Amino acid sequence: MGLTQAMLVGFTGIKSNQSTIDAVGDNVANVNTTAFKSQRALFETVYYRTIDPGSGPDAATNNGGSNPVEVGLGSRLATLQRNFEPGTIQGTGVKSDVAIDGAGFLILEDSDGTQLYTRDGAMVLDENNDLVSSSGAYVKGFAADANGEIITGALSNLNIPLGTESEAIATTSAEIEGNLDAAADLGATGAVTQTGPLATAAGPATAATQLTSLVDGDGQALFTAGDVITLRNIQKGGVDIPEKQFVVGTDGSTLGDFANFVEQVTAIDTSVPTPSGQTPGVTIDATGAMVITANAGEANAISIDPSDIRNATTGKLPFSFTSTPATGEGLTTAFTVYDSLGNPVEVRLRMAMESRDDSGTTWRFFAESNNDSDTSPLLGTGTLSFDQNGELVASTGTTVNVDLANNGGANPLAFELDVNGVTGLNFGNGTSTLVMATQDGAPGGTLIDYAIDADGVITGTFSNGRTRSFGQLALATFRNPAGLNGLGDNTFAVGINSGEAMVTAPRTEGAGAIQSNALELSNVELSREFINLITASTGFSAASRVVRSADDLLQELMLLAR
Repeated sequence: MGLTQAMLVGFTGIKSNQSTIDAVGDNVANVNTTAFKSQRALFETVYYRTIDPGSGPDAATNNGGSNPVEVGLGSRLATLQRNFEPGTIQGTGVKSDVAIDGAGFLILEDSDGTQLYTRDGAMVLDENNDLVSSSGAYVKGFAADANGEIITGALSNLNIPLGTESEAIATTSAEIEGNLDAAADLGATGAVTQTGPLATAAGPATAATQLTSLVDGDGQALFTAGDVITLRNIQKGGVDIPEKQFVVGTDGSTLGDFANFVEQVTAIDTSVPTPSGQTPGVTIDATGAMVITANAGEANAISIDPSDIRNATTGKLPFSFTSTPATGEGLTTAFTVYDSLGNPVEVRLRMAMESRDDSGTTWRFFAESNNDSDTSPLLGTGTLSFDQNGELVASTGTTVNVDLANNGGANPLAFELDVNGVTGLNFGNGTSTLVMATQDGAPGGTLIDYAIDADGVITGTFSNGRTRSFGQLALATFRNPAGLNGLGDNTFAVGINSGEAMVTAPRTEGAGAIQSNALELSNVELSREFINLITASTGFSAASRVVRSADDLLQELMLLAR
């Protein structure tokens, strides 16, 4: 009976060490499996057969105690323990790959609607642009609404609709940044440009004089009904004004009508006198000359050469010009905003210092747009006031309206100038700078790319430069990850001893952060596995030797019985 028992005990050793070899084999086979978690075999004794329970000390017999006599009956597999230590994270350059730097699991849903969990972040987009695992299971997360706001709570599939188009967004705010030089010259006067005296056969012209009555020095008529007068290459603040045409008898018939047309085309704001007391506008003086008085500052100065106003019908140059320059250099800056159809609308700001005293400085700006459907591109005027420290303390006229009649979109385009980023300091370089930092409008665009950040938020990029969130990866954590049931395809299911899944967003409650363009490698250590393989093989051989030795002894006993 004893030798048979020895054979059975040896057999348990063979079986136990075989379990270790099986575990090592599985680990080695998965050394390159994404996010694989290695296992180790742990053993326990089967039970002991007690031959003598032993005894305690007995003072009456003057005898010490004896220990129990027990015979072990071998070993057996206690458990295969999975090691959930994270593997090394390695960059892949694939935007849909993610690794979890923490204890969380990605949440999947298979074709049966069963929720599975994985550390394998090798994801792809299917033909419907849904994010799926390499085995085709849907990746679950929190969806986003039409405005890109993440909707936490219920889990849903994550869709990244590459190739879809976004609607245009009208600009509602434009952020202006820069510095207006506190040492700039005061824009006290505006440039004055005037023609030579204009006359009729009867004497000096007036605003009421018919254009067809104007004559040159030889008494020849300057214009006849139907003549087309072109305004080309006129500059304002050094920037060309778009070409315009005035048809005699159609757009106006008097010299005053033409003067008003020039005033509109050059965007002169007649409501704001210059600091020196000039009244901007286009008037006809007592000699019959047309006088063009611009708003204050060089940025508003109007420059006209004789060839800039031409009778396109006859080819004649009807006017000569003399000019007086403006004071105050100022600056001009242009930027682009968008209407509700996504059409670009150019807006220009012209700046000049209006006042400077012990309380600080004040700059006046004029807003213009050549896309405005009115004859005049003038949109309005406003001021920026700075205190003694160069900080903006007040602003006016920052609501801008661009009339866009008959363009098919919302009319007018209204947006706010955010000028909080503008300062009024002297940097010593004698220059002022002003730029648009950002604006919230955009033309229509196509979704061309996406990225996943550390919070698991999936952000799409459109061809127009706009971005929008399309969802957020969800992670699950467990009180006892080792209690999960391992399935195929690098997935796990809730086990009896794992606890329920606690679903959360990345970087909360210990779930860990998302590392995009990377994957977690297997945590198998080959050196340790080889050592385990050697010890298990040795144990297997030794247990086999016990069985063989017991068999040899039994054979010897059989020979004695013959």
